[in-house]
Amino acid sequence: MGLPIEIDVWQGPISELEVDAVVVPATETLFMTTGVATAVKRAAGEEVELAAIRQAPVAAGTAVVTDGGHLPAAHVIHAVAVGHDLRRDRERLRAAIHASLRLAAGLELDRVAFAPLGTERGVFPPEEAAPILIDAISEHARRSAHPSAAVVAVGATEWSAYRAALVGAATRA
Repeated sequence: MGLPIEIDVWQGPISELEVDAVVVPATETLFMTTGVATAVKRAAGEEVELAAIRQAPVAAGTAVVTDGGHLPAAHVIHAVAVGHDLRRDRERLRAAIHASLRLAAGLELDRVAFAPLGTERGVFPPEEAAPILIDAISEHARRSAHPSAAVVAVGATEWSAYRAALVGAATRA
């Protein structure tokens, strides 16, 4: 049967992807201070961070959207998967992913790129966060009337964890 959505794992900077939106890890204050978010802010411009923090504070397990600034992507979705408490909470991680997917669906976006969520500051190891992200994307696609595709952009150290999660999800589907 296969997965209900096209998911690719891509190794490289998420800020270079020509997609409708990029999803980056965020804190409750929405300052773009995590590694991936900082790189996206550098490429997108300070106005993306300013637009995000105007919507702050937000709770962990949520997401907000801004425009993409100077990125090839039209939007940046800021997902708060880890709170200031740095607690490893699978439900909060899932909630942030689903909140991001709902924002993308509401904007009728076809292609969304996710940075690894939950791994910021070492809260989740990639081997634990990867299946949560892949499964949430697949679950959302099964329920959604709007077809889309997702790309998970990872670094070299995360590559095998996300590829394994994708293969595992395809096997279960």
